[in-house]
Amino acid sequence: MTLSSTSTVVDFEEIERYESGLQSFLDGSMDADRFMAFRLQHGIYGQRQPGLHMVRIKLPGGQLAPPQLAAIADIVEYHSQHDKAEITTRQDIQLHFVPVAETGKVMRKLGEAGLTTREACGNTVRNITKCHLAGTCPKEHVDVEPFVQAALRRFLRNPLTQAMPRKFKFSFSGCEQDCAQGMINDIGVIATRNGNRAGFKVVAGGGLGHKPRHAIVLEEFLEESELLPTIEAVIALHNRYSDRKRRARSRLKFLVERFGEEGFLGKYREELSRTRAAFENETIPTGNWSQPGSGNIPAPEVNLRTVLEQKQAGRFVFPVSVPLGELSIAQLRGIAQFAAELGIKDIRCAQEQNLLLTGVSNNSIKEFRALLTTIDLSEPESGDNIVSCPGTSTCRLGITASKQAVPKLNGGSHDLRLRVSGCHNGCAQPETGDIGIYGEGKRIQGRLIPHYQIYFGGSGCGDGALGIKGPTVPAMLIGTAVRRMHQTYDRERNQNDNFFTWSRRNGADFFANLLSDLKEITTDDLDFLARDHGENEQFRVEQFGGGECAGADQGIVASNFAEAAHERNYRIAFVMQRKYDEAIECAEQMLRLLGRSLQFLANQSQSDALTEIAARLQRDSPETAKPGEELTQIIRKLEALKGDSFDESGFNQLTEQMDNWMWKAAEVCQKLDPQLDLTATLPTPIGHK
Repeated sequence: MTLSSTSTVVDFEEIERYESGLQSFLDGSMDADRFMAFRLQHGIYGQRQPGLHMVRIKLPGGQLAPPQLAAIADIVEYHSQHDKAEITTRQDIQLHFVPVAETGKVMRKLGEAGLTTREACGNTVRNITKCHLAGTCPKEHVDVEPFVQAALRRFLRNPLTQAMPRKFKFSFSGCEQDCAQGMINDIGVIATRNGNRAGFKVVAGGGLGHKPRHAIVLEEFLEESELLPTIEAVIALHNRYSDRKRRARSRLKFLVERFGEEGFLGKYREELSRTRAAFENETIPTGNWSQPGSGNIPAPEVNLRTVLEQKQAGRFVFPVSVPLGELSIAQLRGIAQFAAELGIKDIRCAQEQNLLLTGVSNNSIKEFRALLTTIDLSEPESGDNIVSCPGTSTCRLGITASKQAVPKLNGGSHDLRLRVSGCHNGCAQPETGDIGIYGEGKRIQGRLIPHYQIYFGGSGCGDGALGIKGPTVPAMLIGTAVRRMHQTYDRERNQNDNFFTWSRRNGADFFANLLSDLKEITTDDLDFLARDHGENEQFRVEQFGGGECAGADQGIVASNFAEAAHERNYRIAFVMQRKYDEAIECAEQMLRLLGRSLQFLANQSQSDALTEIAARLQRDSPETAKPGEELTQIIRKLEALKGDSFDESGFNQLTEQMDNWMWKAAEVCQKLDPQLDLTATLPTPIGHK
C-alpha cells in the first residue's frame, strides 16, 4: 500500500466543518449532547477523564504505510497527553488523552497523511476488517483487498449509513479458514469455491457483547457481482427494522432473534430485490482468483506467531509482538524508519493487537529482527498471546482494570489465546479466546467485589464457535484460575487435542467444578478481594452517564434525512433502468420522510399520507407553510406522471425540484433546531435558495 492509495478517504472540507463545529462547542453555542453526536461521526470518543478524548483512526483492513506510522508518532507527541498509540481488535489505531481543543488539529494532520477518522465511532459502518494475510497467503482463493476498497467507497459517507440504529461491522476473508472472524460480525464475507465457480459465502447477524450470537448463513455462494448488493441489502434491513428506541437491543443480531432465522432471511430477500436493481449499472469489483496452494499456514486462528513465507517467492510476513497493543512514540518512529530503510511498504494492524510487515525479503529478516531489539520489541513468544481492552484506564464503560490484570496472566507453554475485557461489551473479544474473561461487579456480604466472567474454548475462525460460558471468579484470583486451567489442560489433554476440542469434550460443568473453590469467599477474604488489580482503594463502579459506543440520540430527523437520501439514490438508479414505477415510489418515500421530519420539529401530529402531510405543513405552522405549499405542487406533478402518462424528461425536471425542496426542508429543520447537522445527507445543490 502506498500513501496515495488511502488519500481518497480524506475530505478536507469535512475537516473544516468539524473544526467549525468544535469551535461552536468551545464557545458554548453547541451543547454537549449535540457535539457528542457530531464528534462521534468523526471518530472522536469521550474518555473517563474530563476534557480528554480518544481519537480512532480508521484503517480499512488494518493497512498503513511507513510514513503514516511516522505521522501518527508526531501526533501522539504533540497533541496527546499520553506517549502511546494503541492497536485495536478491529485493526484500527487509537490515540488516547487528546484534549478536545486539539482534535481538529489531529484530524487535519491525519488527513495530510492520507488517514481518516470518519465513521470510526457512532452509528455507522465501522472499520472494515480483513484477514491479516490477505494478498500473501498461499491458501487464499483471492486477495480480498479490491472488495474491501469497493465496500469502503460504497459505504463511507453514504447517506444510508449516517444515522443507523446502531453500529454495523463487517469482515472479509480470502478462504474458508476465515481469519477475519465473520461469525462475530454483522456481515462476514468469506471467499470460497463452488466447483469451478469462484465467489463468496456470506454470514450475517453475529456479534459479541450483550447476548453474543454466532452469525447465520445468509448466502452459501455468491458471484462477485452479487456481493455489494447483498451487503447493502443487509445494511438497509438494519436501518429499516432495528430498534431505534432500545439501544441495548438495536444491533443486527437482535433482528435475527426477533424475526427468527427464516423470517430474517425473508426480510433480507425483500431488500435484496431492490438493491440488485439499484446496482444493475454499477461497476463490479473483481479479484484475481487462483487455486489455493498448500503452504505451511497455521491452524485456523486470528494469529500469526512466526515468520511466514508468502505466496510471492522470496517474500515473508514478519509479525511483531506489541504488548497490550501499545506502541510508544519511539517504537512508532522506529518501525516506520526500519521499514522504509528495508524497502517494506506494507504494515498491518492485526486483530490480536500485533503488527505484521509484509514483503520482507529473506536477506532483511535477520537485520529487522536485530533492529526491533533496539526499540524493545520482538517477534511473538510463547505465552504472550494476550489481547486486552483499555478497561478502566480510559473507557467510560469499563468496570475492571483489564490492562492491569494482564501482567498476572500468561498463555503458557501451549501459547493459549487469552482475551481480557473490562466489561461485558467485550472489545477484547473474550468469547473467541481459548480463555476469555470480562469484568463485572458482584455484591457479596454487603461488599462490591470485582469479578471476571470466564469463557473457555472459543474460536472466531473457520469451523469455530463462541466460547463455553464458565464460572465467575474474583478479579484478584483470576491469575490462579488461569494457571489451574493450564495445568489441567497440560495434564489431561489427548495427544491430538487443541484447547478448543478439549474444552468442548469436557463442557461447562467440568470448568465449574474445577474452579468452584475460587468462588467461596469468607469474611476474612473480603478486604483482599474488594480491590482491583493496580488499585489500593476499595473497588467501586464509577458512573459516567454511560458510554458513547451508541452515540447521542441523533433523533428521528437525522435518520429520516439519511433514509430519504438513500431513496433519492435509488430513484436515480431506477430511472436509468427505465423502471419508472419504482422510481416514483422512491420519490414518494423520500418526500414522505422529509415531510414527517418537518412535522416532527414543528410539533405537528404525524401522518403517512403524502397529501395529508402537505396539508398539515401548510395549515399547522407558519415555519412549514411554504414548504408544505411546494410539497403539494410536487405531489400533483408526481401523480400526473404515473402509469402511461410517464414522461422521463418531465420527471427529470421534477427531480431537480425535489432535490431543491430537500435543501429547503433541511434549512427549515435547521432553523427549528439550530444545532441539527444534515450536511452529510443532502444532495449537491442545484441552484437552491
